[in-house]
Amino acid sequence: MSVSTAALDSSVCAPLPVLGQDVTVPLVTGGEVTYAALDYAASAPALQRVWDDVAAYAPYYGSVHRGAGYLSQLSTDLFENSRRTVAEFLGCRADDQVVFTRSTTDSLNLLAAAIPADCQVFVYETEHHASLLPWRDAQVTYLNAPRTPAQAVETLERALAARDPYGPALVCVTGASNVTGELWPVRELAAAAHAHGARIVLDAAQLAPHHPVDIAELDVDWVAFSGHKLYAPFGSGVLAGRADWLRAAEPYLAGGGASRKVARRADGGVDVDWHTTAARHEAGSPNVIGVYSIASACKALTEAGFDSLVAREQELVGRVREGLAAVPEVQVLSLFGDDAPRVGVISFVVRGWNSSHFAAALSAEYGIGVRDGLFCAHPLVRTLLGSDPQDPGECGAPEAEPGELPQPSAGGTPSSLRSLNAIRVSFGAGTPDEHIDRFLRAVSELVREGAQWKYRTEDGRCVPDRGEAAQV
Repeated sequence: MSVSTAALDSSVCAPLPVLGQDVTVPLVTGGEVTYAALDYAASAPALQRVWDDVAAYAPYYGSVHRGAGYLSQLSTDLFENSRRTVAEFLGCRADDQVVFTRSTTDSLNLLAAAIPADCQVFVYETEHHASLLPWRDAQVTYLNAPRTPAQAVETLERALAARDPYGPALVCVTGASNVTGELWPVRELAAAAHAHGARIVLDAAQLAPHHPVDIAELDVDWVAFSGHKLYAPFGSGVLAGRADWLRAAEPYLAGGGASRKVARRADGGVDVDWHTTAARHEAGSPNVIGVYSIASACKALTEAGFDSLVAREQELVGRVREGLAAVPEVQVLSLFGDDAPRVGVISFVVRGWNSSHFAAALSAEYGIGVRDGLFCAHPLVRTLLGSDPQDPGECGAPEAEPGELPQPSAGGTPSSLRSLNAIRVSFGAGTPDEHIDRFLRAVSELVREGAQWKYRTEDGRCVPDRGEAAQV
């Protein structure tokens, strides 16, 4: 059965209910259409289940820890039970810690602040900036983009073999690329790291919403992910894994909650006894609702069954890839090749189109939300596009003829607009079939017939010109 033309198999689960399914948006050409949210890799819509759980708890909201009142005690129980739920979701080992943060970026910056002073860090240039940039105080080795999973392992093994074998070392790697969606050989990389006396942290921001992540099975030392990509809004994240470096490090934030006892010394100074639990790095009043929303999402995905969720998503991936392959002007970006397993994240460029222009037309004329740019992974996208690192990397469209972009005609746009960025379509457990079908139809029509409207750059973004429609 061809996934590009046939309905999904009845054995595959239906989309999970998410917020915003019935939201309509105006089209520049007139009328309204139900919004097609295809930017899951940036922020996935909240599961209805998560929203309902949070709404039920909201009247009982209270500040956690040490409060004598009923609501405070209830919130404390909910907060700590959420920690246990996340630990189960990740398959944490008995002595692992689950620390709640603001995001994946916050989690990896926390870990960067906790690594030993003489730690060597190894990170691929293909990483999201959240994984690429936090290691500013460490000795960092940046590894070139591999072109196969085997090459990724070989590159790491060579780099680790050349390091100082006596000092601590840390490898940071993504589980699924936020640009290509390709799955990385995490288990093999973890084995290579450990064979050379190094530890490994997994950036699971794009993996956890699409596949089960088991710390013990993958044999990684830490996992970081964000709630807002796991169908749980409200700005919370997780760092889970080995406790020893976290216990030995200075608290990520100094303040209430991180300290067990504070006392004045005779000389007028202050002595602090810091917690050795996860609370050591959770100073201040935590985001209880955000934490609970993550736990709710973990439960919802587990109960829905990852096998069926993965099966349906792979059907959608196949349909999108087949549909894009049918348009000769479209080039899908890939590190590992067409046969590489991937999640529902696909980036591409369209010959003759500026990517910002194309994304703007998808939004304004079809009600489809995608993303254009370098996706906070500038070295990777530039490698995939073959562009020079010195090329301008702004996400907006380049200006031409007093701010107005050359308009596409049937068969493409002027070749003078070369791609310095890309378009990313991403989807997941809440994506309806119709959104995928509309997206593929829109890509085909825009390439074949051109945009129906004129566009211009404004504040670095490509936007519809509120004047006349394009003459096509």
